[in-house]
Amino acid sequence: MHLGVNIDHVATLRQVRYAGGMDAHNAEPDVLAAAAICERAGAHGITIHLRADRRHIQDADVFRLRAQLATKMNLEMGNTPEILEIALRVKPAEVCLVPENRREVTTEGGLDVAGHFDALRPTVERLHAAGIRVSMFIEPARAQIEASQRLGTEMVELHTGAFANATGEAQHAELARIHEASVFAHGLGLQVNAGHGINYVNIALIRTVPHLVELNIGHSIVARAIFAGLDGAVREMIAAMKA
Repeated sequence: MHLGVNIDHVATLRQVRYAGGMDAHNAEPDVLAAAAICERAGAHGITIHLRADRRHIQDADVFRLRAQLATKMNLEMGNTPEILEIALRVKPAEVCLVPENRREVTTEGGLDVAGHFDALRPTVERLHAAGIRVSMFIEPARAQIEASQRLGTEMVELHTGAFANATGEAQHAELARIHEASVFAHGLGLQVNAGHGINYVNIALIRTVPHLVELNIGHSIVARAIFAGLDGAVREMIAAMKA
């Protein structure tokens, strides 16, 4: 499995003090420096979410990171015309379409691809025309996987939030759902990624799921970085993924 490190919360820390983002000469922490550390530590890509409310990552961050990254950019975005135009200008390696609710603290569930199929189709077509690979951030459900495949997307990212928030038998039931969804999606020819709530403990269960190509992990790594440093936090997660 590959690791994509989500650095949104590095920007969150910056925005708490410097609402103007990197415009202030002393704004810190620097997301470019964070991305470089993650790459040197072995990350296979950098994930960022450009939200409509710009609560963490800013437009300038996206363009500056695109110019600097030595690996790849995975840009998470809602299906909105404004953010789509930015994505088409930046041309990241990958775009992951996600649901977005301004009142949420973090993404609360998977995108309803089946229910918004017609609205998503032109967005996927425009991204593909620009040479950008497309993923759908979805619940581990067959209907959503089938809809993603019919849209022509190359990948799905299975939302692991319910699994991460559960305990005991409920967690193992959620793991079984992810396992079944991964096998089903792989059988349809889709690359299978996963993310949301994965940490240094539950990774032991996640790594048993077959066909997972990439995990996108952010909060747990940034939180661990407070104690172990960002380089150490990334290296620890990669080691846990390989254990």
